[in-house]
Amino acid sequence: MALSKDYLDFILEQLSELDEISHRAMMGEYVLYYRGKVFGGIYDDRFLVKPTKTAKAMMPEADLELPYDGAKEMILVDDVENKEFLRELVEAMYEELPTPKKK
Repeated sequence: MALSKDYLDFILEQLSELDEISHRAMMGEYVLYYRGKVFGGIYDDRFLVKPTKTAKAMMPEADLELPYDGAKEMILVDDVENKEFLRELVEAMYEELPTPKKK
């Protein structure tokens, strides 16, 4: 299934209350960053986030899914309509996310 640009735009709008949200196209999908750290992505019109302790605690019933073959499982975010929840989720995950490696 190909990525829908409309879905990416929708998720970015839902995250618009956060400063420093960015994205990068990668292999037909999109990786999402918050303040320079990867927190998730858009894969086949699914919003997936890294399975941090905080994310698991905030979404205990969420499904784990593979973004693509050979990847590590990520958490499927179902409640994409709730802007406040998404803001809280990404902010809460930030400290647990790995710092990007220097190039």
